[in-house]
Amino acid sequence: MKSQRFQTCLWIDGDAEKAAKFYLGIFPKSRIVARIPVTPEVSAANGMQVGSTLCTEVDLDGQRFLVLSGRPSMIMPSMAVSHIILCKDQMEVDHYWKKLGAGGPKEMQNCGWLQDKYGVTWQVVPIRQMEMVKSQDHKKVDRMMKAMMPMKKINLAKLEQAFKG
Repeated sequence: MKSQRFQTCLWIDGDAEKAAKFYLGIFPKSRIVARIPVTPEVSAANGMQVGSTLCTEVDLDGQRFLVLSGRPSMIMPSMAVSHIILCKDQMEVDHYWKKLGAGGPKEMQNCGWLQDKYGVTWQVVPIRQMEMVKSQDHKKVDRMMKAMMPMKKINLAKLEQAFKG
């Protein structure tokens, strides 16, 4: 696999290996690439046990992520950065929404956005929705956006209906 120039680090509260396995169970064609253990130097700095997993590098359906075991006092989950999953159809939207949303805060679900149980923010978006949003017919886009705003999980059929008028 060609090396990526940019790689996202998912700093989670707790066990990086457990979180990595959670993501592996959601995305197809996924695998653990590497495990990075806690060294004595790292242990002295953060109190983690030497030899435990500090980071797990994963390939999630062709996209590399580094999952880092962090300390809760050092992180604050934010929706300012999110990971967009472009879905081919409603079935994919439903799959990712159900799996990633499991255990995450329901109040953080809005307009296709959700936060998973590790505090990572995702946008579960149909490719067709992205096509509609880019339309030059602003009335169609406005109708589609009006239909989307009250949604939690995206309902592609309702967006299509609103778009068509």
